[in-house]
Amino acid sequence: MEIKIQSVKDFDLKNKKVLFRPDINSPLDPQTKSIVNVNRIQKNAPTLKYLLDSGAAVAIIAHQGDTLDYQNLISMKEHAQKLSEASGYPIRYIDDVCGDAAVEAVKNLKNGECVLLGNLRYLTEEVSTFEKDVKLTPAEMKDTYLIRRLSPLFDLYVNDAFSAAHRNCPSMTGFQQVLPSAAGFQFFDEYSALSAVRDNARHPAVFVLGGAKISDAFGMMETVLKNGTADKILTSGITGIIMLIASGVDVGSKMTAFLKDKDLLVFVEDAKKYLNEYPDQIEMPVDVAVKKDGARVEVPVSQMPLDALYPDIGKATVMKYANILKSAGTIFANGPAGVYEEDLFSNGTRGIWQAIADSDGYSVIGGGDTVNSASKFIDIKKISYVCTAGGALIRFMSGKKLPLVDAMENAYGGTK
Repeated sequence: MEIKIQSVKDFDLKNKKVLFRPDINSPLDPQTKSIVNVNRIQKNAPTLKYLLDSGAAVAIIAHQGDTLDYQNLISMKEHAQKLSEASGYPIRYIDDVCGDAAVEAVKNLKNGECVLLGNLRYLTEEVSTFEKDVKLTPAEMKDTYLIRRLSPLFDLYVNDAFSAAHRNCPSMTGFQQVLPSAAGFQFFDEYSALSAVRDNARHPAVFVLGGAKISDAFGMMETVLKNGTADKILTSGITGIIMLIASGVDVGSKMTAFLKDKDLLVFVEDAKKYLNEYPDQIEMPVDVAVKKDGARVEVPVSQMPLDALYPDIGKATVMKYANILKSAGTIFANGPAGVYEEDLFSNGTRGIWQAIADSDGYSVIGGGDTVNSASKFIDIKKISYVCTAGGALIRFMSGKKLPLVDAMENAYGGTK
């Protein structure tokens, strides 16, 4: 699919100051706050290396954590170290986003040098709650503090953050209003890989939807079923439990209370609708795993205990899904099958990832927790394409316009 967005290769970068916006928001160890997966950092390194190889002076703006993810809102000093390792260039870090220290650091940059500025989410203008409550248009973002402070210092804005393409904030959609703009290599890779699944999937196309973020799954399920993108949807995790409830299975008071507390029972009516309209295309777990006396016990869904939570799918479900995945032409997966962080409930996630890795179909996976769980159990190189996107991926597959794509397309044809 043709996309009218300029590439970094369209610009003469020598002696230029470039503002580079990747998405290097990474999973952290809950205790040490150290980075545990460098997938996004490694994926963005080629564009950074190209900019520096081409003689540009580069300042990086990026985020880690959010108001909704406050435990991960930390300094990005380690990100600079990891970027240095991945790009082969020394990346300086300054814990200032766009204050006087940041501005001075940018002004002093020489060709081939790079600095990572402080965590963007230190700024109110960049947090998700601000985006939700204030709702600035890209044109209005010209007056935000971030853009007023940084844009006069640069010749070019480069975005490689397709994984955050669903965000409408100054660092993502505002700089295109005031600077010539281009996309990096990772942006085009992500767009092409997801377009291949959404628009040109080889059939049968199987979607594997798990995890705890059920809004993600339900945000795309109807679309891919209605437009014929998905031939089968294999559900697990909370999505699978909601589907079981919609099909008439009594999952018990404890599970029901858990779902009610998380405000997830609202999806049951949608689930009933999908099961009624696409009865042969949605697959549900046939057995689940529970903890009993400290041990893992697997039971058929017809015999689900009524006083338990169900952190994993069982062997019979894994075998059923693996058989479907074996003959798939295209596989799209988002979300682990169970609470894979606990050894007792990692079997389902491990089994599904192994089945995807063993399949000859073109496979695309995406989302932080998705990639993290797959990396834990299989050789990630056996996946055809590992996407850095999570929320953006879901919205793209749902056919929704992404703010970043819109802003980059509107900037097409800017001064080189």
